Amino acid sequence: MTTPVAVIVDAAAYAQAVEDAVKASAGYYAGGTSSLDDDAYDRLMRGIAAWEAEHPDQVLPESPTGKVAGGAVEGDVPHTVAMLSLDNVFSPEEFTAWTASLARRIGHQAEQFSVEPKLDGLATAARYTRGRLSRLITRGDGTAGEDVSHAIGTIEGLPSELAEPVTVEVRGEVLMTTAQFEHANEVRTAHGGQLFANPRNAAAGTLRAKDRAYTVPMTFFGYGLLPLPDTDTALAARLGEGAHSDLMAQVAAYGVNTTATTAVPDVTARTAEQVLARVKEIAALRAELPFGIDGIVIKADLAADQQTAGSGSRAPRWAIAYKLPAVEKITRLLEVEWNVGRTGIIAPRGVLEPVEIDGATITYATLHNPADITRRDLRLGDHVMVHRAGDVIPRIEAPVAHLRTGDEQPIAFPEACPRCGAAIDSSEQRWRCENGRNCHLVAALTYAVGRDQLDIEGLGHTRVVQLVEACLVTDLADLFTLTRDQLLRLERMGETSADNLLTAIASAKDRPLSRVPCALGIRGTGRSMSRRIARHFATMDTIRAADAETMQQVDGIGTEKAPSIVAELAELSPLIDKLAAAGVNMIEPGATPPSPTTGDTMDGDSPEATKATKATEATAMPLAGMTVVVTGAMTGPLEKLSRNQMNELIERAGGRSSSSVSKKTTLVVAGEGAGSKRAKAETLGIRLATSDEFATLIADFIG
Repeated sequence: MTTPVAVIVDAAAYAQAVEDAVKASAGYYAGGTSSLDDDAYDRLMRGIAAWEAEHPDQVLPESPTGKVAGGAVEGDVPHTVAMLSLDNVFSPEEFTAWTASLARRIGHQAEQFSVEPKLDGLATAARYTRGRLSRLITRGDGTAGEDVSHAIGTIEGLPSELAEPVTVEVRGEVLMTTAQFEHANEVRTAHGGQLFANPRNAAAGTLRAKDRAYTVPMTFFGYGLLPLPDTDTALAARLGEGAHSDLMAQVAAYGVNTTATTAVPDVTARTAEQVLARVKEIAALRAELPFGIDGIVIKADLAADQQTAGSGSRAPRWAIAYKLPAVEKITRLLEVEWNVGRTGIIAPRGVLEPVEIDGATITYATLHNPADITRRDLRLGDHVMVHRAGDVIPRIEAPVAHLRTGDEQPIAFPEACPRCGAAIDSSEQRWRCENGRNCHLVAALTYAVGRDQLDIEGLGHTRVVQLVEACLVTDLADLFTLTRDQLLRLERMGETSADNLLTAIASAKDRPLSRVPCALGIRGTGRSMSRRIARHFATMDTIRAADAETMQQVDGIGTEKAPSIVAELAELSPLIDKLAAAGVNMIEPGATPPSPTTGDTMDGDSPEATKATKATEATAMPLAGMTVVVTGAMTGPLEKLSRNQMNELIERAGGRSSSSVSKKTTLVVAGEGAGSKRAKAETLGIRLATSDEFATLIADFIG
């Protein structure tokens, strides 16, 4: 990774850079409303530092370099020990150079490092007096901070009373998890406020807010423990001599939240190579974490090494932040496009001034629906915060309202379907063309006949277009009544091709029922959910007879999704009848339908007997009760299976397939090239299996 540096050419540009950096620092640290995103700020600061290194006699007194929080904030509560910032490195080479510098300072290679995620929140000191939380203080300028004790009781992970009646200071980060951030914006907009641009801004603004009509939760993660002037002498001595890793274990024992319970717990490493390996592991898990991180903090773990290395005016010399590429950038919203999906959903998409995020140039970002645009108060020309992590589709978080110039314009919503001109059904948050699937029939059919749905070989996009334009197909069911003569009238369709296509269509009639809901494109029923529905109900008639309450019996279908599925099945009833009349299979092999009266009984048995039978059958399966994630390339007997076929295999063997690793995951099948999911499984202590080991486990279900 190239070290990010802004190029400063002369003294005037340097003065302007200093002014911009101080202003950005004030917004970032004081109110969470910086005019620069993190990446732009880092580039600017490194540019200022580079210019000052070459022109030491021209350094301005207000320069943010060498100052905690860029010298932009102050406080009125003195810290007993300076609460410093961290210097940064951006590459393995820079980190290796830092370890060499540390070794020179302490006279030997550091024996042990502590490695922990750099949480993207607000540094805060929590003072406990005889075990009770008595004061909260922000970092401020490092020597004194702002008293935010009014927030006591609103921060999860920061107990009002410790497990022991000790007098200590716990230092850590106050942040908002993704869920807390979404909740905070809902509450804030409900009270007439503007959206927070990102979780860090939300935490900064919320922590400082007093006398607000509402409260929203935040979360604390401890990262340090130190004595106070009136701490017991023996305890103070132990804290002064303890390794950082031991102190963090003590913080957790006191009952304060630490990263130990997360997917990226603090670990210790003996060598720089081990540190860099851990950096890669944390970076790979970043996109899946429920809170934001912007890097990894590496510290000399032993107290003696820390004391020998000492600290500068801005940062300790025994710790460094290894910064990761930014996942959020500020850019401008230029336009909004309205696209119609295969089910008729009208989806807005933001057109952006191109911006590079995590190595990719982003020109488009998700805008969920018209209601979301209104809630976020987005306008054309707005500066917006764009988020992209890993392979996640970029999304617009919020407008950066304080950068508005007054030239921004309202976003116009379509009055008719932008594809076919039909009326729009705007009764729900997601608008839909009243022609539904017929609005984008080619897309709907192309999806339905794809490999993971009905799998009709030879029926690609071009052929579907021909059939639709020739008026031979007006819906999915028409495919199954096509004749040889009709196909031969199509351009570039010979007798052999026609016969092969008819054979493929005939084969598709016999696919399991689980392929049908997915092929129909019923909202909320992807490939995995379609399989669960089919296995639960066994027949299409039973599925269609289910009300919302019955539909919720299917694993993964909740109170919001169930009514939508039931309503869409009713809407598709004529098409489903037409498919059945054309001979398409409407039964799931091996599944037994529940009784229409009890939902549990089979063949006249009592509900209790039926449940016992089902439990016995399920337990006999090799993956019974297991949640399985497949990652990497499969080999051996599983080599030719698609990921969807692997998921079907897992579910036939009694398990549940999942695409993400979590604490609920039972087994991760790690093939060749497995990356972040394998790393997360190892971190969480989840059982791992190779492709061959997994094939042996479920051998009876392969084929």
